[in-house]
Amino acid sequence: MKIVSVLLMLTMATLAAMAGRAIGHDKNHPITPQQKSWFDSLKSGKGPCCADADGNVLTDNDWESRDGHYRVFIEGAWYDVPDEAVVKVPNMYGPTMVWPIRIWNMGGGLKIEIRCFMPGMMT
Repeated sequence: MKIVSVLLMLTMATLAAMAGRAIGHDKNHPITPQQKSWFDSLKSGKGPCCADADGNVLTDNDWESRDGHYRVFIEGAWYDVPDEAVVKVPNMYGPTMVWPIRIWNMGGGLKIEIRCFMPGMMT
């Protein structure tokens, strides 16, 4: 019975992660092959960001900079962006993006951590 419970929890975590998967790049900003390659190479101090499809495009209302640090609004809550999660290369895509990771918390439910954050191009 314990194995069934563990399998059920793993299945639920996998489904939740898939359902909560980031929306990907903004459909109003299609990517070029060069940008695709660039997205695939992005990393922060926390590791690779993965790809454009793993990131969320943020509107101006969904992020802020305060006292030299960033915060993002994801799924109804504000999250502090760890300094090591900020991507240090210039944004070749345009809009501000965040790469959240949903982690199953054995204490109950999913928690969100920020793997990468990239401020928008300053024009």
